Amino acid sequence: MGSWPARVAARLPTWTDFVNLGVSGSLTAQASHEQLPTALALRPQLVTVWLAVNDLNANVPATDYAAALRSVVAPLVSGTAARVFVGGVPDLRSVPAFGETDPAVLLARIGAYNDAIAALAATFPARVMGVDLFTGSGPLVGTITVSADGFHPSDAGYGLIADRFVEAIAGAGIPLR
Repeated sequence: MGSWPARVAARLPTWTDFVNLGVSGSLTAQASHEQLPTALALRPQLVTVWLAVNDLNANVPATDYAAALRSVVAPLVSGTAARVFVGGVPDLRSVPAFGETDPAVLLARIGAYNDAIAALAATFPARVMGVDLFTGSGPLVGTITVSADGFHPSDAGYGLIADRFVEAIAGAGIPLR
């Protein structure tokens, strides 16, 4: 069925132009330099951002992640009319790639990242919405939602992520089909 952005795009009105600027493996700091300029030039009305898990996996400190995320989102707020939906970190404790990580330490890191996203959304309350990918995700993260590489979402996992973004977009009053 495709990636989570393609699934979200399939729910947008038919007149919508969809551009996926996501780069697999991208860290948030990279996205601010490599993807943001194109996004700004497109003058979007709606932006979805899910830049967190690669940073977490690369052990980027939460404070550095927060600053990098702000360097992506703040220019979108100041330079476009876009509503920005920022996905959080799901409960990764049962994801095989994190199997060697102390679950309590991982949970604390996830919490710090999700707190950074919430704080950023609170800074721009009319324009930036956090998308909760954590609540209720623990039981859903398993062999059915994680691909064979033990890290990336499977097709079913992408569906769950897309559903959360669609729910947040609809909840913000943006029309969907």
